[in-house]
Amino acid sequence: MGRLSKKRMVVLLVVGALGVMGLNSAFAASYPERPITYMIAFSPGGESDVTARLQQKYLEEDLKVKFLITYKTGGGGSVCWAELVRSKPDGYTIAGVNEPHTILQPLQRTDTGYKTEDLTRIACFQYTPSILIVRKDSPFKTLQDMVEFAKKNPGVVTIGGTGTWASTHFAYLLFEKAAGIKLTYIPYAGSGATKPAILGGHVSAIVGHPTHAVELGDQIRVLAVCAEERSKALPNVPTFKELGYPGVVEGSYRGVAAPPGTPKEIVERLASAFKKINFNPEFQKKMTEMGFDLLWWGPDEYNAEIKKRTEYYKKLLSDFGFKK
Repeated sequence: MGRLSKKRMVVLLVVGALGVMGLNSAFAASYPERPITYMIAFSPGGESDVTARLQQKYLEEDLKVKFLITYKTGGGGSVCWAELVRSKPDGYTIAGVNEPHTILQPLQRTDTGYKTEDLTRIACFQYTPSILIVRKDSPFKTLQDMVEFAKKNPGVVTIGGTGTWASTHFAYLLFEKAAGIKLTYIPYAGSGATKPAILGGHVSAIVGHPTHAVELGDQIRVLAVCAEERSKALPNVPTFKELGYPGVVEGSYRGVAAPPGTPKEIVERLASAFKKINFNPEFQKKMTEMGFDLLWWGPDEYNAEIKKRTEYYKKLLSDFGFKK
C-alpha cells in the first residue's frame, strides 16, 4: 500500500470514528424518548422494590418517560444482573444492584452469568447497615450481656441471618471474632424468613437492617449497629464501634447500573436524575421513616468504591476460610 493510500486509510478511520461519536452524542442528546425498564433482582415488597417504587414518580417527572418496574428474581440476584449485561446498552434497560452481592457472587461462583466489572455503575444511593436484633423479652438487654453469656456458654447463642458469605453473615463473623466468642450461625433463605424466626423464639438474635427494626417495632430490641456512625433511622442505638468493637462494620448498599457499553452521556443523565431524588426532602423523609440511610456515589465514586471493596472482600473471604 502506498504512502497516499495509508494516509487516506487513516483519514477514513478518523472520520468514521468521529461519525460514530457524533451519532452517539446525538442519540444521547435526545435520550430518553420511550419508556425505560427498571429491573429489580428481588421479589416485590422487598427493600430494593420499595426503593424503586418511591423513586419511580420522581424519575418520570424528571425524564418525562414511563419507568417500567419489572422483577427478574433468582440466584440471589444473579439472574437479573446476568440479563442486564446481555441487554442493549441504549439506556432503556437498567437494574437495581446490591452490594456486596455483585462483588461476592463472582468471587464465590462460576455460574453467575456476569462479572463485577461488567456492570456500568450509574449511582449508589442507599446504605442499610447490619444491626443485631433480639426479641423484646430477651434476657440480653445490652450487647455486653450477650458477650458475657456467650463467653460462659460457647455456641449456645444462635444468630439468624440471610444466607452465608453475605453481608449479614460477615457481620456475624466480624462480631464473633472481635468479641472473642463462639456463637452459632443459622442461615435463612431471605430476610423475610428471619423475622418470624426471631419473633417465634427460634433463634437468640438475628442480623438484620434498620428497615426490619422499623417494621417489627416494639416487638424487638436492637443491641447495636454495624456502622461507623449511628443510623439516622435508629439514632438512639449505639454502634459496635462505640461499644468497643471498631472493626464490626458491615451492611448492604443499593444502587443502579446499566449494561456494559452504555454511552457516558446517558449514564450521566440517569445519574443526575437519581441524584435529584436523593436530595429531595420529601423523598428523604419517606426513606428515613422506613429505616433507610441515604448516601450518594456518582458513577466515578461508585466504580472506585467497587474496586476498593472487591479487594476488601477478597481478603475477608480468605481470612474466614472460604473455599470456592
